[in-house]
Amino acid sequence: MNYQEALAWINDNLKFGIKPGLERMAWMLEEMGNPQQNIHGIHVVGTNGKGSTVNYLQTIFTKAGYDVGTFTSPYIIDFRERISVNGHMISKDELVRLVQLVKPVVERLPLETSLEAATEFEIITLLMFVYFGQVHPVDLVIIEAGMGGLYDSTNVFKAQAVICTSIGLDHQAVLGNSHADIAGQKVGVLKEGVPFVFAEKRSDVKAVFYQKAKETGSPLYQLGEDFKISDKGAVFDFSYGGETISDIRLVMKGSHQRSNAALAVMTSFLLQKDFPKVTKTVIKEALADSRWAGRTEFIRENLMIDGAHNNESVAVLADLLKEQYADKNIHVLFAAIAGKPVENMLAQLSQFADVTVTTFPYPRALALEDYPSQYKQISDFSAWLKRLKKAQKDDLFVITGSLYFISQVRKDLLKNKEIGYNRLY
Repeated sequence: MNYQEALAWINDNLKFGIKPGLERMAWMLEEMGNPQQNIHGIHVVGTNGKGSTVNYLQTIFTKAGYDVGTFTSPYIIDFRERISVNGHMISKDELVRLVQLVKPVVERLPLETSLEAATEFEIITLLMFVYFGQVHPVDLVIIEAGMGGLYDSTNVFKAQAVICTSIGLDHQAVLGNSHADIAGQKVGVLKEGVPFVFAEKRSDVKAVFYQKAKETGSPLYQLGEDFKISDKGAVFDFSYGGETISDIRLVMKGSHQRSNAALAVMTSFLLQKDFPKVTKTVIKEALADSRWAGRTEFIRENLMIDGAHNNESVAVLADLLKEQYADKNIHVLFAAIAGKPVENMLAQLSQFADVTVTTFPYPRALALEDYPSQYKQISDFSAWLKRLKKAQKDDLFVITGSLYFISQVRKDLLKNKEIGYNRLY
């Protein structure tokens, strides 16, 4: 089996869709020797901000000298980004080896049990646990949940800490219709005695968190109560108890990134007993270096891509554009996948005079005819990008709507020499 064959086998399981539940994972992991029991990890759940928070944590612990594995989704450029060590994605040979290890077990599942076939995400999760638990052990694994938490395929290990970045109304058909329902799904990963670090301020969400923490005997750490940040313009301070880190500077822009960074810092403090090389100096230096592709990322000085893909993340993006780029003529290109609250997302972006919608080659991409008719349409995002050739000094081009969409745009931009590529950091 070569790399392309391994990747095709994984992707072929997309046809089994999304099937929340842990029975299939439990059976496959048991057959593989329960590798998930060998890892020391942090579990990151939430509606928005998971990827950035994982990245902050990885950068902190790697800079401190530890080997750090990460599991994230979706990928931006290369599938192998989903399983990485110290910020470097798994090699093609390693992925092939993993597939060869798990493929017999995956294929036996529906034949030897009454369970359905494993989904693509379950298989990728299995690959990750086998990799970090058996094939390539590391000091710490930071695991991003896929959808929800309670019935997510990542919810099969006991973490050293659980982080919840945010609670928003997304994937409601699976997770529930209210913030409280969704909060119950997210905090469902919490195990006995595990610390829970969160930023959400809604009283209904906090009630769910406090009830679950009471059941599990878990200490709670809330941003704004137990630990705090103080904005100072371009930098901010972090404080917890008698500990302070002053003048923290981030590459990634926006107040939401300060919140995500604060969650990572608090968790780093909680794990210092087991990871004593994580000092305040290391934390501050790591945060100044931390970058995450596809999140308010400038590909050129006047071209930003951002993976905002629901109401809450679009609202954050719109606020950022208003606050920091009020002097710019903002041009937005938007594409989403089916099932998202597209009308509301576009309504928030319509405060910027120039909004265009498009589609892209992805099975769940929203077709042009399904967008509200009042927005300009273009069938190919490459044609929209040609506008950059005639850009004025005060033009800012923003591409958003879906992580899957910006992944394709970013890949196209890196290959397109005519457009050019000039990272600003």
